[in-house]
Amino acid sequence: MCIAKWPSSRCLWAWPVKKKSLVRRAAGCVVAGRRRPAMTTRTATCWVSSSPRRRPRILLFHLLLPSFAVTTPSRSRPSPSSSSSSRLRLRLRCSGDRIMVKAKAIRVHELGGPEVMRWEEVELGDPKEGEIRIKTTAIGVNFIDVYFRKGVYAAPALPFTPGREAVGVVTAVGPGLTGRKVGDVVAYAGNPMGSYAQEQILPASVAVPVPPSVDHKQAASVMLKGMTAHVLLRRVFKVESGHTVLVHAAAGGVGSLLCQWANALGATVIGTVSNEEKAAQATQDGCHHVIIYTKEDVMARVKEITSGKGVNVAYDSVGKDTYKASVECLASRGFLVSFGQSSGKPDPIPMSDLASKSLFLTRPSLMHYTATRDELLESAGEVFANVANGVLRVRVNHTYPLSEAARAHADLEGRKTSGSIVLIPDTDS
Repeated sequence: MCIAKWPSSRCLWAWPVKKKSLVRRAAGCVVAGRRRPAMTTRTATCWVSSSPRRRPRILLFHLLLPSFAVTTPSRSRPSPSSSSSSRLRLRLRCSGDRIMVKAKAIRVHELGGPEVMRWEEVELGDPKEGEIRIKTTAIGVNFIDVYFRKGVYAAPALPFTPGREAVGVVTAVGPGLTGRKVGDVVAYAGNPMGSYAQEQILPASVAVPVPPSVDHKQAASVMLKGMTAHVLLRRVFKVESGHTVLVHAAAGGVGSLLCQWANALGATVIGTVSNEEKAAQATQDGCHHVIIYTKEDVMARVKEITSGKGVNVAYDSVGKDTYKASVECLASRGFLVSFGQSSGKPDPIPMSDLASKSLFLTRPSLMHYTATRDELLESAGEVFANVANGVLRVRVNHTYPLSEAARAHADLEGRKTSGSIVLIPDTDS
């Protein structure tokens, strides 16, 4: 199937290309009389000549075929596509001289529970200078997505597309952009919001290359959580051999990585979980001691394990239910690192309460520790390297179709999940 735009017309013409006219991939393809490399992606973009005297060029085509090549149409205007091309599904819309790519995405029109997320069609234009467009292949689900959906964190103007982590294949690059090309596999975590979509436009500066040794699902599940773990363990408080650390929600997405990484650094790891099944997982992930908080007193067990000394650092993503216990579990000059509030906002702690043991309290944000390109590449590089060498075992325990993101959120909030959750974009148009 070829699609071309004649300079004298604002319409797009589409027609089937006969099988015999296709050029084999190995031989490349001819576009506008110029030889081009074979296309192996399912989407390709070329420019339309602005001169009416020149032969029209193919503007954009999108085929649902495993491999293809394209030939330039003749000067005569072809007839519209017939039913013989019914197997090819085009997702295009022309607005003036700009092509709008249609895709499906999760949209939030009002703040609230999982039910406010809708599966809708959206339109994307071409990437601008400094931008790329990616076709997402796997999307990470994080508790921060829940916070934005509920309004705990200030969300963008309604409606918005949630999600802050994804892996995808580059389908278009902005004018003059170097260092990125169509077909590159990239990942991003953080800003901009909007990863719950089949396709997305984002700044090239936030995308990092995904090594071939790392699976797309692994990369989507580990980038945001992994960089969070890296920042917490190596920059906010530098964990070293001999330290004792407390990790709440040790079987969760970030908690699992914290336990594995802290163990590899030589620390003694204490983890808290809600049940026996999660306790077994936390043990596999490197916890030396596991506390089932529904059956045991966390403060009493930590004091018992540490012979009354307490822990050097407590990593708390739970918030309201664990905050005070975390403070009580700290050793002298210990650090409480709060990086989430899945149980709600914690009650205020008077500064005077920290004085009894000269304690430190911090609430870091990953975005401040990956603000520069060098910081981003360093953090992501360490994460992917540790996945590749086996230090970090990524456990993708739950996958959902992107259209069922509401169910994924409900399970996450209901504490029915462990490890990481990944959304897989639906293949329908």
